[in-house]
Amino acid sequence: MTDHAFSEAERAAVYKAILSRRDVRREFLPDPIPEDVLTRILSAAHHAPSVGFMQPWDFILVRDLGIRQQIKAAFEQAHAEAAAQFEGEQRETYRSLKLEGILEAPLGICVTCDRARHGPVVIGRSQNPEMDLYSSVCAVQNLWLAARAEGLGVGWVSIIDHAALAAILGLPERVQPVAYLCVGAVAFFRERPELEDAGWLERTDLKSLIHHDRWGERD
Repeated sequence: MTDHAFSEAERAAVYKAILSRRDVRREFLPDPIPEDVLTRILSAAHHAPSVGFMQPWDFILVRDLGIRQQIKAAFEQAHAEAAAQFEGEQRETYRSLKLEGILEAPLGICVTCDRARHGPVVIGRSQNPEMDLYSSVCAVQNLWLAARAEGLGVGWVSIIDHAALAAILGLPERVQPVAYLCVGAVAFFRERPELEDAGWLERTDLKSLIHHDRWGERD
C-alpha cells in the first residue's frame, strides 16, 4: 500500500455508500431537497471521469408536476409494452413490481449527453464514439453514490422511450437523454435490492465473473 490510500474510516465510508446504494421506487418522502445538498450531489456528478475531459453531461431538474405527469404517462406506455414481452407467472410478477417513483419523488433529474460538445473530434472517441455516453453514465453513478451519502434515495427510470422523454423535455437533436432519475429523501433503505427480495434474480457470485488473461480462464 502507498501513502495515497484513504484512512480506514474514509475507506469504510466509500464502501458503505457503494454497498448500501439502492434503486429506490416506493420509499420516497415528499420533503424538498435542501439546495446545498442538491448542489453537492450535482457537483459530485460533474466531477465524474469523461473521455477527453469533454464533460458531455447536462442536468435537467424537473420539479413541475405537469411535466412529471407527462413523463409518468410515457413510462406507463413503455411499461405496458415491456410487460407484453414476458409470459405467464413472470408477466404477473413484473406487473406487480413498483418500478418508478416519478410522482412520489420531489425531484426528477434527467442526465443528458451532448454528443457534439467540443466538436466532432475528441480525444478518446476516435475508435469508440460511444465513450461520451459512458462518461455520462459515470456522472450518474457519482450522483447516485453522493446522494446515498447524503441520505437521499435515487431511482433510475429505465423503462421509458428516450425519444418521448427528449420531446417532453425539449432536448436539442444533438443531446441524448442518458438517465431519468427520481431523487429525494426516503423512509428507509432496503437491506437488499428490491428485485432480489422479490425473487426476480439473485446476485451473481463474483468468482464466476472473474477471468484471467483470456475469456474462460479461471482459477
